Amino acid sequence: MSAPTEASLLQALQAVVDPNTGQDFVTTRQLKNLRISGDQVAFEVELGYPAASQIDGLRSALVAAARQVSGVGNVSVELRSKVIAHAVQRGVQLLPGVKNIIAVASGKGGVGKSTTAANLALALTAEGARVGILDADIYGPSQPMLMGVSGRPESQDGKMMEPHISHGVQLMSIGFLVEEDQAMIWRGPMATQALDQLLRQTRWQDLDYLIIDMPPGTGDIQLTLSQRVPVTGAIIVTTPQDIALIDAKKGLKMFEKVGVPILGIVENMAVHICTNCGHAEHIFGADGGKKMAAQYGVDYLGGLPLAMSIREHADAGKPSVAAEPEGEVAGLYKALARKVAIKIASQAKDFSSKFPTITVSKNS
Repeated sequence: MSAPTEASLLQALQAVVDPNTGQDFVTTRQLKNLRISGDQVAFEVELGYPAASQIDGLRSALVAAARQVSGVGNVSVELRSKVIAHAVQRGVQLLPGVKNIIAVASGKGGVGKSTTAANLALALTAEGARVGILDADIYGPSQPMLMGVSGRPESQDGKMMEPHISHGVQLMSIGFLVEEDQAMIWRGPMATQALDQLLRQTRWQDLDYLIIDMPPGTGDIQLTLSQRVPVTGAIIVTTPQDIALIDAKKGLKMFEKVGVPILGIVENMAVHICTNCGHAEHIFGADGGKKMAAQYGVDYLGGLPLAMSIREHADAGKPSVAAEPEGEVAGLYKALARKVAIKIASQAKDFSSKFPTITVSKNS
C-alpha cells in the first residue's frame, strides 16, 4: 500500500469544519506542520480563541478524517488555542500584561451588566483563557460582592498592586480600597484619575482578556476610558423594554464615535420562567435587544433569562458559571463567551509591537 500524499490528506481534512466559525482548518491556514512518515501522519491545528470544552471533539473529527485516506495508519494531532492581541483604537498603546480588553457597557443601570461581566469572565476562564476583571464603576463597585472577595490588594514593590484572584479570575476594584459603606463623593476628573490608576497600577499577569465592567451611562468616565484605554471591542448589555433600549443605543453610538468595534448586544432578563409552573413570560417585552442588533447591524450575542438562581448566585459571591458550571444558565453564558472570543479572533491583529520606535532629535 502506497504512502498517503499531502494533497490527499489536505483534501480529506478540509471536510472537517469548525462548528464555531463554519470554516475548515485548511482553507484558513490554521492547520500547520503536516508531516508524513510512511503510514504515520502528524499535524497541528491552532485556534485563535479558547475552546477547552471542544478540543477533544475537534481532535477526534480530524483524526477520523485523516484515517479515511488510503495508507494512513497512526494519526497524531496537536490541537491548541493561542489568543493574540488584536487592534485597538488608533494611537492608543496596549496595556502591559493584557492582550485584549473587552468593555461591558450599558446605557443605564439595573440591566445586569456587572453580573454579565462576571459570568463572561468565568466562562472564558472555563474554556482555558487567562482572564481579569477591572471594576470601573467607581461610584458603585459590584465585583467584590459578585466574585466573593474582599480586602486590600497587596503590593510587592510599593508601586504596583497585585490583583485579587477569585474563581481563577484576576480582579481589581475601588471596592477593595474603601469601606463597603463609604460613598465616593468625587467629581468626574478625580474618579477618572482613580480609574486610570486602578487600570495601570495593577500588575495584570499575562491576560488573554481583561473584562472592564463599565459604569452605566455615557458620561466623563466612560468617554475618557473609551478614548485612552486600548479597547479591543465593546459589549452592550440591555433589557428588552424601550426605556432601556433608548440608553443602550447611546452607549453603542459612543463606542462607534471613538472607533471601538461593537462585539454585540446581550439581552438580559429576556424571559422569566416561573419556578412553580414553568410558564414563560416576557416581563420586560420581547426581542428588544434582538431588534436593536438588527437595526444597527451588530451581532446579537444572546438572551439571558430573568432567573432567581442568577441573583442568588451573584449575592453569594459565586456567579452561575462557577456555582453550576454544567447548568442551563452557565451554558448560555458559555455560548455568549464563545461568540465574543470568536468575534475578537476574526478582527485585525495588533502590529504596534512590530514597528520600531522613532525619535526625532535636533542633533540628527
